[in-house]
Amino acid sequence: MKERELINAAVAAMKKAYSPYSGFCVGAALLCESGAVYTGCNVENASYGASNCAERTAVFKAVSEGEREFAAIAIVGGKGGKITDFCPPCGICRQVLSEFAGAGFRVLLFDGENAKTLLLSELLPHFFAKNNLE
Repeated sequence: MKERELINAAVAAMKKAYSPYSGFCVGAALLCESGAVYTGCNVENASYGASNCAERTAVFKAVSEGEREFAAIAIVGGKGGKITDFCPPCGICRQVLSEFAGAGFRVLLFDGENAKTLLLSELLPHFFAKNNLE
């Protein structure tokens, strides 16, 4: 899958966001090593702690379908559903991604005009991992 196709899938997912409290809509499209793509949007809740980010929605959907190896994720977001800047994943999402993705995992960000690719290791250089539990 081409990067632009993954970004387009994230944009489509963003349109499904449920964000009545913040008004900030986020979409994500997760590319698995198998070639499958899982999308997610943010889902807010009146009890803010019960909300879920788009990235985690995509990861949880993929894992629930048996996927365990991920290649890349595209993320877009913006107030009122308008993409105006890059929307990097929050710290919790970075940690969740690190559970299934290696340091070379690609994070594609799109600001409405330009795309840029970061590695998970750049976004979360010292993540807590399985080997920390040994």
